[in-house]
Amino acid sequence: MNRRESLLRTLVVLSMLSIHEQSEAGAQIEEPLIDAVRSALSAAIANHAPPIPEFNDTESRLRYLRWLGAMSERLKKKKTEWQVRKEFLQTVWYESKRAGLETSLVLGLVQVESNFRKFAVSSVGARGYMQVMPFWTRVLGDGDAGKLFHMQTNLRFGCVILRHYLDREKGDLFLALGRYNGSRGKAPYPNAVMAAQKIWMPDKDAVG
Repeated sequence: MNRRESLLRTLVVLSMLSIHEQSEAGAQIEEPLIDAVRSALSAAIANHAPPIPEFNDTESRLRYLRWLGAMSERLKKKKTEWQVRKEFLQTVWYESKRAGLETSLVLGLVQVESNFRKFAVSSVGARGYMQVMPFWTRVLGDGDAGKLFHMQTNLRFGCVILRHYLDREKGDLFLALGRYNGSRGKAPYPNAVMAAQKIWMPDKDAVG
C-alpha cells in the first residue's frame, strides 16, 4: 500500500468514526411533557398488540411480501438467520406504520444508531436498536430499562419518541431527527439518517 492509499484509508476511517460519534441518541434530553402528551404516548406504548400485518386485499399483502423479500436480502449480512430477519422486519414494519412513520426512515435510523445490534449500548447508556435512553422508561413506562433490549419494546419506544418529536417540530424531519439525537439544528446526524434511509427505500411496487 502506497502513502496515498494509506492516507485515503485513514480519512475514511476517521469519517466513519465521526459519523458514529454523532449518531448516538444518548444526547436525548429529558424534558417535561404536558399531561395530554404524556397520556397519549403512554397509551401508545401500553398497547401490546402483536406485530402481525393485516391487509384488506390480496394486492396489499403481495406488496408487503415483496417488500419483506427485498429488505431481507439487504439485511442478510447483518442478520444471517431468515427467521430473525423476518421477525425484525415484520416488527419494524408494524411499529413504523403504527406511529405513522416511513419504514425506510426507521430502518435508516436503526442503521445509524446501532448498526442493527439488538444489545448495543452507548457510552451514556442509550440502549438497543434505536438507542433509547433509559429515562424514557420512567416517562412512558414502568421504569424497567432492561426492557429496552426487547426488540418490539425498543422499536415501539423509538418510533413513538420520533413521532413525538416530529409532531413537536410540525413535521420538520431535519429538526425532529436532531432532537432525537440531542443535536437539534445541527446537520451531521439528520444527514446521516436520511442518507441511510435511501438504502432502505422500497422498490416502487412495494410497501415502505
